[in-house]
Amino acid sequence: MPDEDPAHAALDVACPRCGQAAAQRFYGPCDSCRTQLRATVAGQAHEVESAAFVPKMNVTPNAVALKE
Repeated sequence: MPDEDPAHAALDVACPRCGQAAAQRFYGPCDSCRTQLRATVAGQAHEVESAAFVPKMNVTPNAVALKE
């Protein structure tokens, strides 16, 4: 029985960004490319204000009370 689970084993893949060979668990950019991407593309979180929700009125409010 192997010590390491095959589902958790490192794969030998080529980095899709730089083409370097890398042994990693999932397919994607290598460690150096990930570090570079975090430094250049990372953004700052900020609060976004939106207009208050106003429901669409298909009927007149209190239509039953206005009925004569």
